[in-house]
Amino acid sequence: MVIFWFRRDLRLNDNAGLYHALKENKEVLPIFIFDKNILEKLSAKDDARVSFLHNTISHLKKELQAIGSDLQVFYDTPLNVYKKLTVEYNIEKVYTNRDYEPYAQNRDKEIFDFLNTLNIPFIGKKDHVIFEKNEVLKKDGKPYTVFTPYSKIWKSQLTHYYNQSYPTEKYFNNFNQNSNTSELISLSAMGFEKSKITAPEFNLSKEILNNYHKNRDIPALQGTSKISVYLRFGLISIREMVQKALLHNETWLNELIWRDFYQMILFHFPHSVEKSFKPQYDNIPWENNETHFEKWCEGKTGYPMVDAGMRELNATGFMHNRVRMVTASFLTKHLLIDWKWGERYFAEKLFDFDLASNIGGWQWAASSGCDAAPYFRVFNPSEQHRKFDPNDKYIKKWIPEFGTHQYPEPIVEHKTARQKAIDTYKEALRG
Repeated sequence: MVIFWFRRDLRLNDNAGLYHALKENKEVLPIFIFDKNILEKLSAKDDARVSFLHNTISHLKKELQAIGSDLQVFYDTPLNVYKKLTVEYNIEKVYTNRDYEPYAQNRDKEIFDFLNTLNIPFIGKKDHVIFEKNEVLKKDGKPYTVFTPYSKIWKSQLTHYYNQSYPTEKYFNNFNQNSNTSELISLSAMGFEKSKITAPEFNLSKEILNNYHKNRDIPALQGTSKISVYLRFGLISIREMVQKALLHNETWLNELIWRDFYQMILFHFPHSVEKSFKPQYDNIPWENNETHFEKWCEGKTGYPMVDAGMRELNATGFMHNRVRMVTASFLTKHLLIDWKWGERYFAEKLFDFDLASNIGGWQWAASSGCDAAPYFRVFNPSEQHRKFDPNDKYIKKWIPEFGTHQYPEPIVEHKTARQKAIDTYKEALRG
């Protein structure tokens, strides 16, 4: 028996690890683990991502049942699952796709070490990104920490070899055949309930892709593909997306490259999860005013672009990327609140939460990350409003009281807050 372990790759088509497992073996048993180490830390029992994941696993299970197999699903810690599986089956190998987050790295080392004691190979493949780990490096062998030169090398190295799809369907007959299909564990059995929030529909139409560079910064328009949550959980293939980007829009391709870049940064610099990428930025004396933080979370700062974004996030689990930059800049610069507070709030709320991109985005806004905005760059939220939502279409969608006396006054004055942020950063960095 050979195991394929689904994780952030929840699809049968164009799946690197699954392709190799099926091509090289017979009797491949597919499994998925609802990981207690992760789920038990979630505070909201109606977490939209857990509902989405549960629906996705249900669909994947039915797909496998339709071809005569089944997906074995567990709710436990990965180590406990493998201890049970190695007793129940004579396991020859375990295949999976690699993950680059610190928790995932530690989890996989634990599973590798356990399986190694039983002489069972644990085989990882690259599926989540186009280039991983050490595949795009500077001439001195060190990782890039600036996006533009990284992206140039990334593009120069991109060949059909890195971009080709894996024809898994050719080997579906090598799945373990199972006529005794099992019921999927319910959300309630895991201590969760169905969320009212559903994932945004993705749109890969030619119109969206061809006009992406013109429309992507306008939050009132349907100008982006909304594929992020589907890439996050691997319902769609990054290789397929890059193929589309090469046909339609280089700006969209660059966004996919940013994703690879941040995954690589997280792999090489795992300290950036908890500390500033640039150590001197840990010296900034954050004010961390809890009342201000609460107003920011609720979308009641008196700055419409910030407030609309936060209300969109709270209601839908999604926020337009331009607005993510505005809200993050406002929290870290106008309010002088530690970027980690905002990063954790986004981590709780975002449907497409991806640790590498979330850390990268927040440290970019706080000026503490690699290739970040300089500390003296402070977004003017009112100017962002005028520039990207001049007709208030986005604002009015999320702030029905906008323009009335019910809408709050600004909690800080822009010019004063901007100068205070610059002075605070400058003083901290001088030391």
